[in-house]
Parts: sequence; structure tokens; C-alpha cells
Amino acid sequence: MRAVTTPDPGGPEALITGDHPVPQPAAGEVLVRVVAAGVNRADVLQRQGFYNPPPGSTDVLGLEAAGTIVAVGEGVDASRVGEEVVALLAGGGYAEHVAAPAGQVVRRPAGLEDAAAGGLVETAATVWSNVFMHAGLREGETLLVHGGSSGIGTTAIQMAVAAGARVAVTVGSEAKAEFCRELGAEITINYREQEFVDVLKDAGVSPDVILDNMGAKYLDANVRALATGGRLVVIGMQGGVKGELDLGRLLTKRASVAATSLRARPSEEKAAIMAEVVEHVWPWVESGQLRPIVHETFALDQVGDAHRTMEASTHIGKLVLLP
Repeated sequence: MRAVTTPDPGGPEALITGDHPVPQPAAGEVLVRVVAAGVNRADVLQRQGFYNPPPGSTDVLGLEAAGTIVAVGEGVDASRVGEEVVALLAGGGYAEHVAAPAGQVVRRPAGLEDAAAGGLVETAATVWSNVFMHAGLREGETLLVHGGSSGIGTTAIQMAVAAGARVAVTVGSEAKAEFCRELGAEITINYREQEFVDVLKDAGVSPDVILDNMGAKYLDANVRALATGGRLVVIGMQGGVKGELDLGRLLTKRASVAATSLRARPSEEKAAIMAEVVEHVWPWVESGQLRPIVHETFALDQVGDAHRTMEASTHIGKLVLLP
């Protein structure tokens, strides 16, 4: 099969598409023939040498895929062969086949095209596990999403709106702001021109939950923006890894700060997340309340172009490979 690896860290040119053996499903795993695979910011970090796969994982890139189960390992119901699925992966999605634990491979929502399905599961699982399972966003509360036009952001906006929450976002251009408003964001803040804390204060809004991909750069501002009892969840470090935390302000607000990662969690935890995603999120997808936003698709040989687009941050929604 054809698959993408990075034998040596580097720029997009370090991505190598070559021939690899088709993986064989181990006990408890299924083998999926891939029709689409999402491109994520974590893939760029892995290519650069900053985000290695968990021990024992494949060196093929890719944290999500859509396709069809073509074989199962020991202990997996053979009737799953032929099932159209999406898969949450520790790696391996940038390929024509991928093996994954059966609990992380779930039915594909009805009515989705291949590209939309391929770019759905990583964002859906990230938003559900962080915003809803961990931070407990409730109807009537306010969610602030940094990077509102990203794959995570466009998914978070729609899921929060579907749950009856109010949404504010930060974005880098008016075009991205307009798109986020079309998805349901009530407050859009251009971080290149405005300070989000000031904009929220002027609007009389204090977020109950903040989903942050910046890390250190926004830590103090996020805590200042939080509502009393607010919950900050950090899922990225694009703005650095070390910041100063004002514990006095945090105590006064009775607020909390958490940092989470999805990739390195045990398979049992990922399976539990995926079960909740199927129960709670798939109905939004199938009813049209959640629409995966695909900016552009690329052939596997064009994976370098996909990473260049990701790094340029000119896209809205997801970038997807079609092996």
C-alpha cells in the first residue's frame, strides 16, 4: 500500500509517500481500507519532530480516517467486515489501509461524503471530550473558542450552538469572522486588531468555558476573561509552553485550568469517548446541525501541499487527503 512517513524531521518536503506493507489487525483491532484522512495541526508538529507517536504506534502520519472495514483481528465480531466507519487513530491515517483498536472505529454518520467523513472524527472527539465531557458546557452558557475558523473551531461552534450555548471566537480575518458568524458565533474577535479580553468586557460577556489552542501566550488573558466558576481547557501550545498563572485571580473566580491531549490516552478511554460521540454528536451530524467544513482535498502525493496550506493558516475548516 501507499503511505506517508517522515524519515527525517523537516519541512513539507520531508513527507515521503512510498510503498509499505499492509498492516495486519492484531487481537482487538480492525483493518480499514481508507477513503479519506484528515490533516491536523498535530501532523505538522510530528513532521517537524516535535510530536512523536506513542510508543508502539506506526510511524505513518494521520490521526483520523474514514473507510470500510475489510478484516478483523481475534476477538472482534466478523460481521463488522464491510461496515463503513470513521476511525480515531494514534497514527496511520495517511495511507491506503490502517489498523486500529475496534473501539476507536465507529459507524460513519449517514449522509456524509468521503472527505467530510475523513475530517470529522478527530475534531468531534476533541471538542466533545474537552468542551462537554471535561468542561461540562451547559445550555445557556458561553463558550470562547480560539481559532474559530479551524477544523476544531468550526466544529466547536456548531456543537455548542446545537447544545444551546452562546459562542464567541477569535479569528485572523474578517472573512473568517463572517464564516464563523454564519455557523452561529455571536461574537467574533480579530486577534490581529483587537484584544479579546477587552472586546468581551465591552460586550458584557464572561466565558464559562474557553477552548484554547495557544497555551502560554493566552494563559493570563484567558484567566482574566473567565467567568466565575469558569473552565479553561488548553489543547494546544502554538503560543508557547511556559506561562505565568495568577492563582489569586483563579481562586477569586473559583475557576479551573486543565490541559489535555487525546492522542496518548489509553485505547479504553478513546473507546469511551467515541461511544459518547456516537450517542451525542452523530445525531447532530445526521440532522444537519453539525456540518463538517472541508476547505480543500488533496491526493496522497500532494500531502506536502496540504501541510503548506495548514502552516499558512489560510484555510477555513478541514484539509483532507483522498488516498
